[in-house]
Amino acid sequence: MDFSNITIENIVLVGSLLLFVSIIAGKTGYRFGVPTLVLFLVVGMIFGYDGFGLEFSNPKMAQLIGVLALNVILFSGGMDTKFSEIKPVLPQGIMLSTLGVLFTAVITGVFIYFITQHVFTAISFSFLEAILLASVMSSTDSASVFAILGAKGLVLKERLRPLLELESGSNDPMAYLLTITFIQWIQIGEGSLWSVFLTFVIQLVVGAVLGYLLGRLAVRLINRINIDNKSLYPVLLLTLLFIVFSITNYLKGNGYLAVYISGLVVGNSKFVHKKTSKKFMDGMTWLFQIVMFLTLGLLVYPSALLPIAGIGLAIGFFMIFISRPLSVWLCLIPFRKMTYKAKHYISWVGLRGAAPILFATYPLTSRIQEAEIIFNIVFFVTLMSLLIQGTTVPAVARRLGLAGVSKPQNKLSTFDVDLSDDIKSSMSEITLLPEHLSEGNRIMDLPMPENTLVVMVKRDERYFVPTGSTTLEVGDVLLLISDNDKTLEETYNQLGTIDV
Repeated sequence: MDFSNITIENIVLVGSLLLFVSIIAGKTGYRFGVPTLVLFLVVGMIFGYDGFGLEFSNPKMAQLIGVLALNVILFSGGMDTKFSEIKPVLPQGIMLSTLGVLFTAVITGVFIYFITQHVFTAISFSFLEAILLASVMSSTDSASVFAILGAKGLVLKERLRPLLELESGSNDPMAYLLTITFIQWIQIGEGSLWSVFLTFVIQLVVGAVLGYLLGRLAVRLINRINIDNKSLYPVLLLTLLFIVFSITNYLKGNGYLAVYISGLVVGNSKFVHKKTSKKFMDGMTWLFQIVMFLTLGLLVYPSALLPIAGIGLAIGFFMIFISRPLSVWLCLIPFRKMTYKAKHYISWVGLRGAAPILFATYPLTSRIQEAEIIFNIVFFVTLMSLLIQGTTVPAVARRLGLAGVSKPQNKLSTFDVDLSDDIKSSMSEITLLPEHLSEGNRIMDLPMPENTLVVMVKRDERYFVPTGSTTLEVGDVLLLISDNDKTLEETYNQLGTIDV
């Protein structure tokens, strides 16, 4: 089915169906431990040319969608990251996101050149083409890391979670620079290592400075603009993040780095309607992730993956078990306090995802001779990484003794209310069971700490504010508010409730 031959209404219908199927597939896959991002890719492949026949062969459009999506993902990831958590691991994160990417590209590139010259001779890459392919895959993927760690609710010891999120959120600039540089070298036939280093430094410095300054400016603007329609504040935030990316690129900085840093600045600042904006960005992140993975899945032809399966497996296993671990251990040599188990785990969570596939579209749009083979190999290796590494992230953490104890989740489903980030109190809800009323059926009879209050009760379809003498019934849903998470956990223990 060619998109040029169908009506706008049919395009909308097909797009809606793809989103719906992806959401259902993601929900089902999560229950079986399959990363949702893999399923989004698979849905795109199933509906693509080799499946139901949707023909999408426009790498330029896929690249545009990917760039927009990656911006939203990086900004949202930055907003959700507390600077106080990443500050202690900032040196390690910078090393992994710069030298770690470079080491991975060089080590993997040499391996690819060797096997294409001596083992898989049907595919013959030049040395520059081998390094280009490795550079495209050299960064860990922010979408994959944020999504998998967030969806699993995994608590990690040794500050591993902020380190992994910092690395994945800040290492795309290096991979992007290497990709663009080697494309230019292949096209022009010459290049200077000094010019590459100088370009990287300029992109890094300009991107970091503009990301911080524009992030601060965005906070001031949001707090002072005074929009009557509160619903427009999240839209304003979305607009500002794309402005940050565009201005930074125009001034020769790295837009991806600027967007991530501006997200950090905005997320760690006080601004009006912050909760609403964060929820909006979370929803937009998932929407863009689904659209991006669907688009990239539509772009690949599954039948084209079979001829490169052998070399794809070789490169994938080499990256998972050799080049990624070696790069991590080389980067973390100065940090002797970090345990071997932590280094092993960082090596394992080297997830590839949408970013490498997105970067693989640049050789396609630049008409590099082996671009299609490069794209197919990157797609194959990404699927390997998500299936092998993505499905085992929690299990490996437990095996290495790095998984912490999860705190009670303050999930509200009946009461759609929320507190400002400035308020440190915790809210949760509990549905009353017979054992909760064993000491009496009034609120004053409930065994709870003094600094936990029942602020509202839902009975059937009726909501009301209770008093201490209010009579409770089995099945009532109580909205609780406590001073902090520790008090809330104590409340659960006294009520005999493990989870809510």
